Amino acid sequence: MNANIRSALQQYGQQSTQGAVEGADPHRLIQMLMEGALDKIAIAKGAMERREFAAKSQHISWAVSIINGLRMSLDKEAGGQLAENLDALYEYMGQRLMQANSSNDIAILDEAATLLRQIKEGWDAIPADVRQQYSGKNAASQPRQASL
Repeated sequence: MNANIRSALQQYGQQSTQGAVEGADPHRLIQMLMEGALDKIAIAKGAMERREFAAKSQHISWAVSIINGLRMSLDKEAGGQLAENLDALYEYMGQRLMQANSSNDIAILDEAATLLRQIKEGWDAIPADVRQQYSGKNAASQPRQASL
């Protein structure tokens, strides 16, 4: 199992996900990271609306950490141009989330969440037979087969 993926999931680390993490294949682990980042962005948005700035900052930082974990899980050699594009997009999302944090801009949070949802939709659309074909290989090379 890719140590970077496990490390990022530990950052996500809710007790209720422990069993799911241990039994998950690499494809599911990436889905869980994306879900976790989207959850943290949504929580940060609520905190921003309530003017709970400490909570907002904490959840944005957590989302950025998860997105950085997704970046670290990319295998640019196996994933080629798609992995390079995802890396740039994850970097952009991290930067935008930090801008949202400093400017208290909900629209930027929405932008980052929309981008991540689009990536997740592509990831979720990978057929089961393709996922099984890549089981045991680095999960970051799987998107090559997806239509993102």
